[in-house]
Amino acid sequence: MLNVRPAEERGAAFHGWLDTRHTFSFAGYYDADHMGFRALRVINEDIVAPGAGFGTHGHRDMEIVSYVLAGALEHEDSMGHRSVLRPGEVQRVSAGRGILHSEMNASATEPVHFLQIWLVPTHRGVEPSYDQRRFERAPNAWTLLVSPDGADGSLTMHQDARLWVGVLEAGRELSYTREAGRHLWLHVARGSLAVDGRPLSAGDGASTSDLPTLTLAASEDAEVLLFDLA
Repeated sequence: MLNVRPAEERGAAFHGWLDTRHTFSFAGYYDADHMGFRALRVINEDIVAPGAGFGTHGHRDMEIVSYVLAGALEHEDSMGHRSVLRPGEVQRVSAGRGILHSEMNASATEPVHFLQIWLVPTHRGVEPSYDQRRFERAPNAWTLLVSPDGADGSLTMHQDARLWVGVLEAGRELSYTREAGRHLWLHVARGSLAVDGRPLSAGDGASTSDLPTLTLAASEDAEVLLFDLA
């Protein structure tokens, strides 16, 4: 069974400098039916105004993945890292026993549009760490971005989960086979496609714990994130 989470049913907030959508319960948005999916706790789609952002704040015991769709996101943390994240790059922060960091729009003239993703780690109190990498994403294929073991040049995280990206051209198909006992969550980052015949557009999510295979058919150029979870 494919369970669809329509984009328009997500939580939403507008703070002037921030236009945000929450796939799962977050901050002032609470939905008992959408508290997360397996270890996946947060998918926030954020558009941050030029020169604005999230000032220094703390996290602990969370795997945080940032994925920029447009613009540039500046990161600075208490581990001494400072970087700018752009489309095609992925950043992973293991907050572990505690970090401070900030996430600011690196541009004074253009907004930044990005996804902030949190996964609950398998162990608490680990050594905090950071990594960022650019990925070459072949069209109409899956590219592994984050995994527990760093397979295929992916970033590592403290969770039995794999995050893939698929970039599809209009009219092309892409399939993913679910292993027994695994659970899949798909997030459409941009474009439109059908998943097992169900139409999905940007911001929509879909999950399954029993379908053996997901088949994606793009009606226009599309970009999707797929979480393969224990």
